[in-house]
Amino acid sequence: MIQHNKISDSELRNKIKKGEICFGGNQKLKIYGTLKCSSGKRMKRENRVFFSSENDAKQNDFRPCGHCMKTEYQKWKNGLI
Repeated sequence: MIQHNKISDSELRNKIKKGEICFGGNQKLKIYGTLKCSSGKRMKRENRVFFSSENDAKQNDFRPCGHCMKTEYQKWKNGLI
């Protein structure tokens, strides 16, 4: 997990281009999603974190975004109910 406020913009772009960062998340809400999600783009920089994989996000107890990852969210939701 990489915090957005602890990485420079150029480092971040390089990691995304190399495929080292594939998902973004909200640290306070414990939600992760794709980098293109409109919900994720609106969050504050200090709350944003990045993950290399879905497993990385799940290991940090984050849940899938209901907006950009609907099928994964439904699986997560049905597993808890």
